Amino acid sequence: MSSSKNYSAFGEKFNRNSGITQLMGDLNDGLRTPGAIMLGGGNPASIPEMMDYFSELTSQMVANGELISAMANYDGPQGKDTFVKSLANLLQQTYSWDISEKNISLSNGSQSAFFYLFNLLAGKQPDNSHKKILLPLAPEYIGYCDSGIDDDIFISYKPEIELLDNRQFKYHVDFSKIKIDESIAAICISRPTNPTGNLLTDEEITKLDELARDNNIPLIIDNAYGTPFPNIVFEDATPFWNDNTILCMSLSKLGLPGLRCGIVIANEETIQALTNINGIIGLAPGSIGPAVAQHMIESNDLLRVSDNVIKPFYHSKSQHAVALLQDAIDDPRFRIHKPEGAMFLWLWFKDLPITTMELYQRLKARGVLIVPGEYFFFGQDEEWEHAHQCLRMNYVQSDNDMKRGIEVIAEEVKKAYA
Repeated sequence: MSSSKNYSAFGEKFNRNSGITQLMGDLNDGLRTPGAIMLGGGNPASIPEMMDYFSELTSQMVANGELISAMANYDGPQGKDTFVKSLANLLQQTYSWDISEKNISLSNGSQSAFFYLFNLLAGKQPDNSHKKILLPLAPEYIGYCDSGIDDDIFISYKPEIELLDNRQFKYHVDFSKIKIDESIAAICISRPTNPTGNLLTDEEITKLDELARDNNIPLIIDNAYGTPFPNIVFEDATPFWNDNTILCMSLSKLGLPGLRCGIVIANEETIQALTNINGIIGLAPGSIGPAVAQHMIESNDLLRVSDNVIKPFYHSKSQHAVALLQDAIDDPRFRIHKPEGAMFLWLWFKDLPITTMELYQRLKARGVLIVPGEYFFFGQDEEWEHAHQCLRMNYVQSDNDMKRGIEVIAEEVKKAYA
């Protein structure tokens, strides 16, 4: 390949190594490596009941021509009309949200939606000033980190740490630290949070909403794991939206990541902007995901399977993984973030003599893939020791793989502490 000296500024920026690319590369390599234990990437669980459900649903759609029709036709740049209308209707009826189809736009996965949103709002402005996205609580999702066309579009804040019983802990937004001025374009949070499984409380969401409104900036909520679907949420959480909220959802964690269907719910002006970007960059979002989800809404299955199949499956898996970890690692310096949702456990090894980047390399050499914590603390000027003591582990693998993987983690952690 020729030297990158011929690339544009955009080319230079997006040709760099990034955490998310490494994570997805590990995921792909691990899937092809016999015996690898995949505790790293975010591939959702293959829930047998959901696999059967999707198999039956798509067979019906093949039989009645819907699937072929979705494959053989473009939708408009906003996304499949019928699905957008059905979803608006469902949310309006279930939660009394004041929305119509003009408040929803689709994208090819929510990762694309965040790229569009962050660059729509942050970075270089028409008056040459520079704006940033404020992340009220780091650690935050690794996939945001490199998504700005301009560098340095995030500012994030350290959380308050509440120590809990059973060697658990929980992060909270430290509102006393947050500063908002003209340089902030939006506030963004994931709920529940990838990587930690932290669920911001209803009270924290209300406070962030007030902060956003007072400063005339949007509140972006990444709801990829959240309520009402796929509802991988283990504590009480009220679904939240108003015309100053940009709510991002996805079909991935229902068990359909290969369909790449992201959903953005926002005011009409924001939806129009995203629709224009869709048209320019991708012509139209993919059609198969919305066709499948449309079917799920029509048969009243979307919320039902989220509540009755997906949520209990993940809750039981997370409890099992916590028990295995607490059993395998008896060091009092080890704590687990209270699992309140999503599909990861966030492990904290206080006073670990090596970084979790080094631990990641040692585990990878033994065929166990995790994600080092360093990647999740972007948008901060000063180094924080805590960032080098944490790692993210998914808990969706088979019980056998979980047990073997955790045994290897326990061994390597003991060696490192020794």
